[in-house]
Amino acid sequence: MVMLIVIILGGISFFRLPIDLMPDITYPVLSISTTYENASPEEVEQLITRVIEEAMSAVPGVEDVSSVSAEGSSNVRMSFNWGTDLDEAANDIRDRLDRTVPLLPDDADRPRLRKFDLADFPILILGASGDLDPIHMRRLIDDQIKYRIERLPGVASLDVWGGLDREIHVDLEADKIKALGLPLDQILDKIRSENVNIPAGTLDRGNLQVMIRTPGEYTSLDELADTVIAVREGVPIQLREIADIQDAWQKVTRIVRVNGKPGIRMSVSKQSGTNTVDVAKGVLKEIEKINQDIPQITITPIIDTSDYIERSINNVGTSILYGGILAIFVLLLFLRNVGSTAVIATAIPISIIATFALMYFGGFTLNLMTLGGLALGIGMLVDNAIVVLENIYRMRESGVPPGQAAVEGSEEVTAAIIASTLTTLVVFLPLIFVRGMSGIMFKQLSYVVAFALFCSLVVALTLVPMLTSKIPATTANNAGKKQGFGQKIFRQSGRFFKGMERLYGQILRFALDHSLIVVIGAALIFIGSLLLIPLIGYEFMPTADEGEVRVDMEGEVGTRLEILDRASKEIEAEVVKAVPEIKNVETFVGAGGFHSRANTGRMRISLKPMSERSRSSEQIAADLRRRLMNIPGMKVRTRAGQGLFILRMGSGDQDRVEVEIRGHDLETANALAGHVEEVVGQVAGVTDTRISRDIGSPEELILVDRQKAADMKLTVSRIAEMLQTVLSGTRASNYREGGDEFRILVKMRDTDRMNLN
Repeated sequence: MVMLIVIILGGISFFRLPIDLMPDITYPVLSISTTYENASPEEVEQLITRVIEEAMSAVPGVEDVSSVSAEGSSNVRMSFNWGTDLDEAANDIRDRLDRTVPLLPDDADRPRLRKFDLADFPILILGASGDLDPIHMRRLIDDQIKYRIERLPGVASLDVWGGLDREIHVDLEADKIKALGLPLDQILDKIRSENVNIPAGTLDRGNLQVMIRTPGEYTSLDELADTVIAVREGVPIQLREIADIQDAWQKVTRIVRVNGKPGIRMSVSKQSGTNTVDVAKGVLKEIEKINQDIPQITITPIIDTSDYIERSINNVGTSILYGGILAIFVLLLFLRNVGSTAVIATAIPISIIATFALMYFGGFTLNLMTLGGLALGIGMLVDNAIVVLENIYRMRESGVPPGQAAVEGSEEVTAAIIASTLTTLVVFLPLIFVRGMSGIMFKQLSYVVAFALFCSLVVALTLVPMLTSKIPATTANNAGKKQGFGQKIFRQSGRFFKGMERLYGQILRFALDHSLIVVIGAALIFIGSLLLIPLIGYEFMPTADEGEVRVDMEGEVGTRLEILDRASKEIEAEVVKAVPEIKNVETFVGAGGFHSRANTGRMRISLKPMSERSRSSEQIAADLRRRLMNIPGMKVRTRAGQGLFILRMGSGDQDRVEVEIRGHDLETANALAGHVEEVVGQVAGVTDTRISRDIGSPEELILVDRQKAADMKLTVSRIAEMLQTVLSGTRASNYREGGDEFRILVKMRDTDRMNLN
């Protein structure tokens, strides 16, 4: 009954264990992000990054502080010692940030603190394509699809990239504005002041208190067009007379294609501690329903990490099953008794099922490390049972009654098998004290092996003696006879074992008679083994075929999006031609997604299952590297997807070797970086190189003569804001419709075709 209770507990625990590729790892990393719009990287570095770095360097437990200062944004990253309480560290950082915020520029946003979590990485990347207008497709996804996926159990968020975001454009006509002498800031102020909804207060009316409100928000684009900007000689000038009002979309800064067609990329992130496979299956089922409910859009899974996780877990589980069957077969071969083998074989499933209960209550997941621990220990689970059973049989063969033999036989070897189990456990004890990521991963393996061996010890001291006592006396006394075997097979196996014993006796006599040769031979084998160690490679994780290839594209700094897109189409066409194993392909060009730089792009190629292709993902990546190395104006890097195994620190890259160059002279650093890249590129085995820092975007400076500006009653900020409105547009207000807000952008018409003069 006790064993049945254990089996029930373990069975329920098994079905409730979360499934993941690796143990849940919380990296000791915190990052602080700050936005400072329209500031150059140098200004961001001086005014924000250095201030935050200096404040954070004194936080207890900080091991390393690194930062990236880009146009309009600062990111400071702090690495702590493994084992640091990140909640306490985050509180220390917040206290220091509160003291640092007053030192930052007034226009800078408040710094945001976030932890690094592997759960932030998407478990599913979906591609949406269709014949709908890009604006309507994006709105359809935001309004009708996003909430259906985010409400599913275990889903943390659905991030959407691509498509077109609606925006109201007010395109001013330069000639009319000049003729009427209308300052741009006056136009902006008029739009802002006319698009308001202000509560005026309350009035007492009888027994009631009545709210008074002045609704003035635009309810249609005609109201915006009728806005009076100024009055000239008693005649009101409306906005429609000096500008075109268009219901348009925001400037395109990124392009997404799904299987060669313009589309939208969606990434699904799961909540921490949830079952990756179950969450992904739930999302995919919902996607099937969405494709039926909304036929205008086709949603395709591009990258499904759960598929690889499930295959990996199933492979290890199958290996455990085969290992258990082989262990039982070996027992049957040597014991030559079905009853004895059946008794010992019970130790394997019961110990494993009991281990599932301990894993569940210990907060573990079903991953490669925990299943690997079970696979590692499966052969050791029967050792204790064999010793107990053999000793009980020995006593029964000497005439001791079955019950007494079970008690005395197991008692006689109890100390020995406990000592044997402890010596095995001691081997795994040091893994508990390993620090860092390796410590977290191998700690679960060592605990699972310990759990399994402990359960096998309990089974050997309780269940095995009880079952052995119930085996009929004829079976016990005739163990080793033909029961369950044909007479011929029994005799043949007997001859084989006797022959093996004779051979072993001869080898043993030779070893005893030639002890010096044996000792010297063992020493030579040992020394030879040590000499082979340098020839063995070192890797954090084995290379695995995840069924994905990535192609990273990088153009010159400042390259326009249309030029990048044209080059990416050329690369995509070459990839489709060279890789018949493609299942799906997603192309992302521009800032956002995997890259923060506007001159980059990435193509993610999902491959067919291994059974349907003859080449591995590494071979496909190597072939593409050769084909794409001479694309004009583009630097292309290809590699097989290893994002699941190599647990990245949030950078999205998988560079195996990094060379850091430190210093304050950026020109010297650039020269040294170029020289290092040239040297490293010549090293055998290096496939491609990359310098992480951009040399800077091309720019032209407009220097204001302050004295002349003051004579004209102008300020530098007013001139700069005018230029911003002319070139990129200024947000004047928001246009609300159906519960959504859309930006009203005031800019000059045909700015793209203007020259600087």
